[in-house]
Amino acid sequence: MKKSPALVFRLYVAGNAPNSVRARSNFAEIAKERFGGDYTLEEVDVLKNPAQALLDHILVTPTLIRLEPSPSRRVIGNLSERDTVLDALGI
Repeated sequence: MKKSPALVFRLYVAGNAPNSVRARSNFAEIAKERFGGDYTLEEVDVLKNPAQALLDHILVTPTLIRLEPSPSRRVIGNLSERDTVLDALGI
């Protein structure tokens, strides 16, 4: 039986806007350094899926939500301040 990842994230972006591109890249670097392969990331493009953004009350992109473990935590911005991002996510 496969173990589910310890960390689950959802990253809201707006297409290929510069901050969205940076957030993707910065998250990938953080994940490689800190999480190894023990996480999942769902990316939601608010231009393609605005309904999901409304459900999660997303007003600004990029926004990263740590869904698991509970309670959820959010970080808004391009995720360039790694220490601040990790602290805000409680990691």
